Amino acid sequence: MRILQIIDSLAAGGAERMAVNYANALTTKVEFSGLIATRLEGPLLQQLKANVTYHFLNKKGSFDLKAVFRLKAFVKLHKITIIQAHSTSFFTGFLLKLICPSVQLIWHDHYGDSEFLHKRPIKILKIVLPFFSGVISVNQKLKHWAKEQMHFNNTIYLPNFTSDENTTQGKTVLKGIEGKRIVCLANLREQKNHFLLIEVANKLKVSHPDWTFHLVGKDNQDAYSTALKNSISELGLEDTVFIYGAKSDIFTVLQQSTIGILTSQSEGLPVALLEYGLHKMPVVVTAVGEINSVIQNGVNGCMVPSQESELFYIALIQLIENENLRIQLGDSLYQTVLETYSEQAVIIPYLNWLQTTILK
Repeated sequence: MRILQIIDSLAAGGAERMAVNYANALTTKVEFSGLIATRLEGPLLQQLKANVTYHFLNKKGSFDLKAVFRLKAFVKLHKITIIQAHSTSFFTGFLLKLICPSVQLIWHDHYGDSEFLHKRPIKILKIVLPFFSGVISVNQKLKHWAKEQMHFNNTIYLPNFTSDENTTQGKTVLKGIEGKRIVCLANLREQKNHFLLIEVANKLKVSHPDWTFHLVGKDNQDAYSTALKNSISELGLEDTVFIYGAKSDIFTVLQQSTIGILTSQSEGLPVALLEYGLHKMPVVVTAVGEINSVIQNGVNGCMVPSQESELFYIALIQLIENENLRIQLGDSLYQTVLETYSEQAVIIPYLNWLQTTILK
């Protein structure tokens, strides 16, 4: 098999991380593994292995036909047999299929607002999906949606996975006191609900002032970001909550952190949670999306209902005040990730699915 991942950008997001993870993992499993960023590059470019064939398409718009023909030339040159289009790059894959019908298309659906699937735009998907041979869904809700709403039968649920390889040299130095840092890996956008984090931080500043919060993720410098920063300033949390923007050296960031959190109001299966687990970090997370398929409350992490700042605060205090509990939950989450959400656990059924349904 000769497989190409395509993704719109290499910003530090979950879908982008998975495109990179698949490209890296397949280098030792198939004849050819490549990755194309269609519109923008970004910090995750540094995480690509040297033996992944990479190309930046520099696509300027939805119907940039010159870019599509450049993509066709790349596909022909490297004799690509399968294209795995992540998230919104499905449209680029569709345009390629029109002029290169021999290639097999897979759509990797990373839709994060799986709590609000009824609001999802579907007109364009109904047009393009008949040109695809398969759909990978990152949670069971998306798989059900593909079958029931899109009437697409060859869909498989494959959880996100993470890798323990540190391919990026660490530069980021977190502020705060060692052993008292709480990290949140999440791009600054409404779905991630950082305002819940701010509520919790405001409580923690009073009860445990030495502990600090570290927000790592893409900052779009938009209204959400501005409102978040204003809230930090108004509450006097400048020495409690720190914003770093997107970082490529996540391994280094997590090495400096003690507790991992996610305050999301909607999720698919967040890669950040798996990265916390791989670093044996205790977590406090909200019960949204596929998170409750990973976390058993009190067994391998702490999970609370979405929007419940008081319950989130209480769970966080439990971890802060009990080092043994932190170790126990962190070790347990590590085992969960290894068994179900590791590269090996996902790539084997993925390749089997390709062989039996795509290349049959």
